[in-house]
Amino acid sequence: MFEVITISFAFFFGLAVRQIGLPPLVGFLAAGFAINLFGPALGLPVYTGETLEHVAHLGVLMLLFTVGLKLKLEQIAQPQVVGGALLHFSISVLVFMPGLKLIMGLDWNTALLLAIALSFSSTVLAAKLLETKRELGAFHGRTAIGILIVQDIIALVVLAVWSGQTPNLWALLVFALPLLRPVLHWLLNFAGHDELLVLMGMLLSLVIGGMGFEAMGLSSEIGALVMGVLLSTHVRAKELGASLWSLKEVFLVGFFLQIGLTGLPDWGAMAFAIAAGVALALKGVLFFALLVAFKLRARSAFLSALSLTAYSEFGLIVAAGVLPEYLVPLAIAVSISFVISAPLNRFAHPLFERYEAALGRYERDTVHPDEQPHDMGEANVLIFGMGRTGSAAYRHVEEEGLKPLGLDADPYKAKAHQQAGRNVLFADAEDSNFWQGCDFGSIKAAILAMDDLEAKLIAARSLRQRGFKGPIVSHALHESHQERIREAGADYTHLTMNQAGITLAERAAEAMRNG
Repeated sequence: MFEVITISFAFFFGLAVRQIGLPPLVGFLAAGFAINLFGPALGLPVYTGETLEHVAHLGVLMLLFTVGLKLKLEQIAQPQVVGGALLHFSISVLVFMPGLKLIMGLDWNTALLLAIALSFSSTVLAAKLLETKRELGAFHGRTAIGILIVQDIIALVVLAVWSGQTPNLWALLVFALPLLRPVLHWLLNFAGHDELLVLMGMLLSLVIGGMGFEAMGLSSEIGALVMGVLLSTHVRAKELGASLWSLKEVFLVGFFLQIGLTGLPDWGAMAFAIAAGVALALKGVLFFALLVAFKLRARSAFLSALSLTAYSEFGLIVAAGVLPEYLVPLAIAVSISFVISAPLNRFAHPLFERYEAALGRYERDTVHPDEQPHDMGEANVLIFGMGRTGSAAYRHVEEEGLKPLGLDADPYKAKAHQQAGRNVLFADAEDSNFWQGCDFGSIKAAILAMDDLEAKLIAARSLRQRGFKGPIVSHALHESHQERIREAGADYTHLTMNQAGITLAERAAEAMRNG
């Protein structure tokens, strides 16, 4: 009965909210509260909450592990990441704490802990939304995830101080983790490409990272993240993350359901949650102001801030450990913030375009860490997206005697190509500033090799609006995308998997003729 009720509620609520343009995770949250309300009458087993809590924990660990696979340690050590996270935490606590004490009549310790819980942003929601939009590797995505990691570390310190729990002697083994990297890389080389690869990902995220760190008195969440980071430089890190995709998605449904099962609110809890929802705007505005102060361009600051504008599940972990009487009000506040933040993030790029003139006024007149190119140099073929497809196109264009220039929204991927001797620059096709400042006079053809459909549509449309007359060739993952890409301005679209099959058939026929 457990699986009948939870799976049915999750599916139909997720399907319902998708029809009105909201992400399914908002429906999963609603399904959790509906299960809490109607489950007992439907014969829901008493162990449902504990089971979902366990499933949710597995989902969070696997999500953080896959986030770690895409992280570079140097991105955390950026001024805008460390400075932005610490300043936002400090200012938030100083603003929230007196207000909570005055309005709710709390003692200073309780007000401080509630302020700390409300100062964090949701790692699960931000990572999920950025991953869905394929923006984890983009500059603003990396900035947001870096800030979230710093916040998570602060949350662990808070738990350790207030709960009285401290790492045990075995925690010293953490300093030996870099020595484990060669072993993990060797293991990944021999794991193959089938179910053993999936099991290796589960072993590292749930067993070594999760239970291993817990045994040392440390956070299992940070353990899963660290395991991912240790493998982030391996050439098969992306394949490992992709192998865990479906399993992680199913487990994360349990996370959102479990929030609803935390408890049903009373009027006091609802009033607290609604007030917290109103104050959510302050969180986003403060992040934007701080990131602009750290010299980010308005667009990067806006997109990063929007990703961070939601209350955190780590706030619930803090509350469960040191403030259990406020767990339900905080759970409702987190849920409301998800309902507000998820649709806003879905329309993040159109929102910035609409308010670009107003937001751009706050941008500092200086060299920005997310600066983009304006000069295409001597290149005559432009390749957007330097993943596997884009890299293969780059090599073939070069073999044809042409001069390619690769552009990628992931600064670390662009840097890796540069170190390999390729003409690749950091640039985001979805950034209107890039299109306004670039001269495409020397470019004769453009190849759109990004995975994200919206990025391809914007790139094709922007090229034509800038007066580009040359051929635009794009790959497409689905047949339904082809017509939309052509309508945006592309001359040719190729179904990637379809084309691969045709090429294989041609090679087979050629081999038969030659044989």
